[in-house]
Amino acid sequence: MRPLAVIGNVNVDLILGPAAPWPKAGTEIIVEHDELRVGGQAGNSALTWQGLGIPHVIAANVGNDQFGHWLRETFGSRATQWPVRPEGTTLSVGITHPDGERTFFTTRGHLPRLGLEDVLAQLDGASLSGGYVLLTAAFLTEDLTRDYARLFDWADRHAIAVALDTGWPIDDWTADNCAAALGWLARTRIALFNEIETTTLAGVDDPAAAARHLLAHMPADAMVVVKRGPDGAIAVLSDGTIVTALAPKVTVVDTIGAGDVFNAAFLASLAHGEPVATCLAAGTRVASHAISTQPRSYGGLSQSAETVR
Repeated sequence: MRPLAVIGNVNVDLILGPAAPWPKAGTEIIVEHDELRVGGQAGNSALTWQGLGIPHVIAANVGNDQFGHWLRETFGSRATQWPVRPEGTTLSVGITHPDGERTFFTTRGHLPRLGLEDVLAQLDGASLSGGYVLLTAAFLTEDLTRDYARLFDWADRHAIAVALDTGWPIDDWTADNCAAALGWLARTRIALFNEIETTTLAGVDDPAAAARHLLAHMPADAMVVVKRGPDGAIAVLSDGTIVTALAPKVTVVDTIGAGDVFNAAFLASLAHGEPVATCLAAGTRVASHAISTQPRSYGGLSQSAETVR
């Protein structure tokens, strides 16, 4: 199996809901569900690998408070080199809605201060050679993002393929954010975007056509994966081939982190040398299992497709 690592945002999620309609200002409502858990794109993907028993490394940081201490404890030995920032730990409050969608309120916290030297101190390029690094939360990790060119240079020197999931920009897909993302894709082997991110960035409504547009900005051996939620996922390969996978029908508990779970399962299957169709199926199956179980579980990479009850 090829080595795996993830770089980016680990923070705390407080999930509350479902809430509908949105309450009036100055009022209070009662919701059925609450959960305090590890969050962030990198955190969700690492927890998925942990749940699937997949060896991996995670490079992140935390804030100097009880939440930061809790996050380091949760990840155990994998977090021993995480730098502790003087800022408070980033907190996201996620309000779920009956249709499965969600609204986030997030503090800046410690995430902008994750830097390149922090990351490289936690990763051994030689041991990751030939593997995959999942790079997340480009629009939240400001110090690191400014050094993406050097990070990509480091990955190239060690023959590490970068898989990129930028997340949605806090200030939306402005012209500057689109230009930056296309520049990062020029150094990226695998793009892992959801459907609305793909079509918005490409300026093309059809997801397959949008994926082809992004692929034109990427290296010759790259691929674009489009996560489509209940409609499954598609991948457009470097030769133009389109591979698709359907998602199993499940009863949704909450969709928070579904794309991050998909990323982890897809890359784990790819690291095992599976064909892209199998990797897409693994991603959709594991993500579907995760969003329909409470407490969250992940099933397995190689199990047959099933409806989770």
